Amino acid sequence: MLHEALRFYPGGDRAIEVELGDGMDFTINFIVHRLVAAVREAQIAGLVDLIPELASFQVNYDPDRISYEDLCHEIEALYAEMGRGVTGSLASRLITIPVLYFDEKTEACVEDYRKDYPEKTPDPELICELNGLPDRAALRRRHASTEYWVAALGFWPGLCSLLALNPTARIIAPKYNPPRTHTPKGAVGLGGALTCIYPDATPGGYQLIGHTPAPTYDGAQRLPDFRDSLALFRAGDRVRFKPVERDEYSEIEARVAEGTFRHDIVDYQVFSVDRYLDWAKAQEEASK
Repeated sequence: MLHEALRFYPGGDRAIEVELGDGMDFTINFIVHRLVAAVREAQIAGLVDLIPELASFQVNYDPDRISYEDLCHEIEALYAEMGRGVTGSLASRLITIPVLYFDEKTEACVEDYRKDYPEKTPDPELICELNGLPDRAALRRRHASTEYWVAALGFWPGLCSLLALNPTARIIAPKYNPPRTHTPKGAVGLGGALTCIYPDATPGGYQLIGHTPAPTYDGAQRLPDFRDSLALFRAGDRVRFKPVERDEYSEIEARVAEGTFRHDIVDYQVFSVDRYLDWAKAQEEASK
């Protein structure tokens, strides 16, 4: 699914969309992050911002300092120097997110939607049916059994696209059709092969399975972990979901309200794609 060559598309007069491939694939996404890191480290004159996505990235630039053609040539040269191989390492934080699975907020959201679309199977049961899982308990175990790769951020401030790193723990789900007009802030959902955490109350189409009381976006920057950024996650982070019960969920809610809550963030790790791909292959072979 990796293109033979980079594909460039203008985004107005100040942005370029650089497409490396097609599909929700970890290896393509890792190459995206490596190329983004190389472009950032090159400190190209006129470069303003870089936004990594699943199989592409956007480059924002100053056209008074560098032309579209010259910037494309600079990126092509860095890609050629880097090579198409999936290898190397990146700094990667591990962030644990507490989740109350099958909570009343997301359950109410699903039931509100089903008032207009009664044929819609409740989200957890639909996911279980499509993934061969016997019940909600099995769904919770599988969803919480793996780390997730922060493949991209976007569409809404702080919204993350998470890919399961253990291939035997992957869960697939279709998106709502039509989408919901409301999703509670903190809802955890599944769409395609991705998990997301809704950073705010928004419309949405992912199948909902739980809720976290821990914010992933803080526009007011009240909490200590948001002092340097409005959004919790960075592309290339890893996320682990921790199932919690009602008492722990309520305790975290109270600490968030007080402004004293701290996220569980491990900030000293490096992710080796070579070792990961060997491990992932071994997991798949062992599951056969």
